[in-house]
Amino acid sequence: MGLGGCIILIAVGAILTFATDWHANGVNLDVVGLILMAVGIIGVAVFTSVLRRRRVVPGATVVEEERHHDGLL
Repeated sequence: MGLGGCIILIAVGAILTFATDWHANGVNLDVVGLILMAVGIIGVAVFTSVLRRRRVVPGATVVEEERHHDGLL
């Protein structure tokens, strides 16, 4: 699940929890919304930690080059 999916889970959970007055037999929509928001927040945290780990390369050397053009394009 990507970052977009996590944000959608948070949004749908917030809508179910705070913006609806529906009553379903046997299902508490407030709890379902809270669970969706929690899963979305956990997903965002995992996604950002994986992304942060992916960007850091220990022991990597940076090579800089300068290219000079003589005006011949």
